[in-house]
Amino acid sequence: MESSSIEVKIAGREIGLNHKPFIIAEMSGNHNQSLDRALAIVEAAAKTGVDAIKLQTYTADTMTLNVYSEEFMISEDSSLWKGNSLYDLYKQAYTPWEWHSEIFKKCKELGLVVFSSPFDETAVDFLETLDVPAYKIASFENTDIPLIKKVAMTGKPIIMSTGMASTAELDEAVRTAREYGCNQLILLKCTSTYPAEPTFSNLATIPHMKQLFNCEVGLSDHTLGIGVSIASVAIGATVIEKHFTLSRADGGVDSVFSMEPHEMKSLVEETTKAWQAMGVVSYGATEAEKDSRKLRRSIYAAKDIKPGEVINFDNVKVIRPGYGLAPKYLDIVIGRTATVGIPLGTPITWEVV
Repeated sequence: MESSSIEVKIAGREIGLNHKPFIIAEMSGNHNQSLDRALAIVEAAAKTGVDAIKLQTYTADTMTLNVYSEEFMISEDSSLWKGNSLYDLYKQAYTPWEWHSEIFKKCKELGLVVFSSPFDETAVDFLETLDVPAYKIASFENTDIPLIKKVAMTGKPIIMSTGMASTAELDEAVRTAREYGCNQLILLKCTSTYPAEPTFSNLATIPHMKQLFNCEVGLSDHTLGIGVSIASVAIGATVIEKHFTLSRADGGVDSVFSMEPHEMKSLVEETTKAWQAMGVVSYGATEAEKDSRKLRRSIYAAKDIKPGEVINFDNVKVIRPGYGLAPKYLDIVIGRTATVGIPLGTPITWEVV
C-alpha cells in the first residue's frame, strides 16, 4: 500500500490506506426503544468483526419543534417516514441519553470503539462526560457551523458525512473544523436518501475529495447490500459506515436499509479482501506465482531425435511444461541439427541443437 501522511487514530485504531478498512456499525434508532435490544445489537456487531459502534445523541426537542404545520411534516412520497411529523419521528428514533453510559460500557467490554453523532451543543457537552474518542457530524448537520466549532474545540477526531453538501459548503465546514482545533478529519462520501441507489453513489468523488481536502475519505453507505462498499475500498475509502440491526423483519425507523449480522460479517470480510487486493503497482511473477512459471509452454522433443538429425516441425513441439526454450525461439531452432541424441519428452535447449 502507498503511505499516507493523513492517517487518523481513533481509540488506538489507525485509519488509512496502510490499514484494513475501519468499519462502523450505525445503531441509529434500530433499538426500537429497548435498552436490552440496544445491548444485543452491540453484542451482535462485535461478533461480525466491525471496529466501532456509532450512536446518535439528540432528543426530539433538540432536533425540532413539536409542531404539525405542513413544513414540519414528512410528505415526500419516496420517504420511508412519510406521514410523520419531524417531532414524532425523532421521538420514536432517539436513543435515551441515560442509556449511553451502559451502551458505552458494553462496547468497551467487547473491544469496540464507541462514539456518537451529536446534533446540538448540549449533546457535545453530554458526550464529553463519557470521554468519547471521536465525533461524527451527520450529513444534515454539515452546514451547522456553530456545532462544528463546538465539536472541533474538543480536539477529538471528526468524521463528517458529506451528503448534499456543495464543495463550497464542505470547504467552509472543513476550514471551520481545522481552525477550531480538529487536526484529524475524515470525510465520508454519502448519499442522503434512505435507502440510496448505487447509481447515485458517485464513488469517483472519493479520490477527488481526498485530494481536494487532504484528509482520509470513506463512505457512509445507505445502499442495500455490500457491493458499493467494496467498490469504494478499491478506490481509496478507508472508513465504511453502515446502519446495523438484528433483523429487518423486526422493523424500526432505519431497518429497511440496515445490515443484518450475517451481512455485516460479509462486509467486514469482503472489504478486507478488497483492501488486501489493492497492493502496489506490480508486473512479472509474484512470489506466489514463481512455481507456476514452469507450467508455461516451451519447446520439447515430440519424437526421439538422433544426433545430427535436422530439427523440424515433426519432431519438436511447443507444449507445457516450461523447462525448454521459450516458444519465441521456435523459428530459430527449426532447421538446426541435434548435437546429441534427444529422447522424446526432452526439453530443447541451446546445448542440444
